[in-house]
Amino acid sequence: MRSFAAALATLLVLLASGCGYHTLGAAAHLPPDVKTLAVPVFATRTETSGVETALTEAVVRELLARTRFRITTNSGADADAVLHGTILKQAVTPLTYNAATQQSSSFLVTLVASVTLTARDGRVLYQNKNYVYREQYQSSTDLPTFIQEDPAAIQRMAREFARQIVADILEGL
Repeated sequence: MRSFAAALATLLVLLASGCGYHTLGAAAHLPPDVKTLAVPVFATRTETSGVETALTEAVVRELLARTRFRITTNSGADADAVLHGTILKQAVTPLTYNAATQQSSSFLVTLVASVTLTARDGRVLYQNKNYVYREQYQSSTDLPTFIQEDPAAIQRMAREFARQIVADILEGL
């Protein structure tokens, strides 16, 4: 009976060790020699400025919080891999219309971006050419209390965008 219990315990340990769980920051599909990631400011193909900075900063914060990699914003030769991002499209679309003021009262910001993680030797470690994110915000028609909401919407979208990119890179999806 003891040998059966010992065999069962050993089997359970072996099964649990292969269940796919891993520690924080353990990017199983990234080469083990990747210790430093460079995240230069994302490029943009849009007319809007500032969004590329918000996205880059959010990705850097998320990488610092979730990984053990050394993160730099320089794309110099000392980085083991470089994460390049490009904002391909940004659009603001009215969602609702206020008949009393004859103005739109809520908007939807849509962002399309491409991201590529490249190793020092040029190998593509991760790539997604079509990240699409949307964030809604309300507009105010009361000028004395007017607060421009689109920057807050961009910040919310940047945080979600960063969470998803880092998760995808770490999990290799």
